[in-house]
Amino acid sequence: MNWKKRFSVLAALVILLLSTSVPAAGAKPALEFNPDDFVRKVTNPYFPLKPGTTLVYKGENEGTPTRQVMTVTNKTKKIMGVTTTVVHDRAYEDGVLIEETIDWYAQDEDGNVWYFGEDTKEYDENGNVISTDGSWQAGVDGAKPGIVMLAHPKKGKKYNQENAPGIAEDKAQVIGYKDSFCVPYKCFKNVLVIKDWNPLEKGFVEHKYYAKEVGFIYSVLVKGGEEEIGLVRVKRQGDD
Repeated sequence: MNWKKRFSVLAALVILLLSTSVPAAGAKPALEFNPDDFVRKVTNPYFPLKPGTTLVYKGENEGTPTRQVMTVTNKTKKIMGVTTTVVHDRAYEDGVLIEETIDWYAQDEDGNVWYFGEDTKEYDENGNVISTDGSWQAGVDGAKPGIVMLAHPKKGKKYNQENAPGIAEDKAQVIGYKDSFCVPYKCFKNVLVIKDWNPLEKGFVEHKYYAKEVGFIYSVLVKGGEEEIGLVRVKRQGDD
């Protein structure tokens, strides 16, 4: 083999190695999971979970009045070696409890808030459990933890919030920030807006709004129906 052919073969090998070892521009890096990288408290400014805090929301779903009560409990649950914070979420329609969920969250050292699953129950008008669809836990039946809030949300960034194939597959993308945004509770500055959708429920797209030091403050269904809900009250442990 002459030197020209040898050079051509060597160049081809170099190109092949580079193409397989270097991610393409804009490629989404894989998130690595290590239980040792987690901290005990969830303090991300856009998703703070201080035990004893209760957030109350009101809105409408296709014209029906709705209310949601989210309480950050003092309880914890160990999942995949990580101590998660337990959040109790209740949803009402026309004053009747229709869904109750126990969620598990934890924050890593970088500030990303991870979602480790949920135990959810749907009720009929008589208080009977009629479904537990959507329940999942990381580490069970192939499910993996997802990311519910990034440490540094940047416009255009996409990520998986839920990783339970065939059960819960919520995805998100950072839309950007609003200089100011008002809900019944109060007005906020530098509000983060995130697009949320689920491949298992095609045709539905939701925009969620988050404020610093409070977290979730508003959501609206922008595709698939008429539904919105906004923060009306925040009660912290020790408040009268």
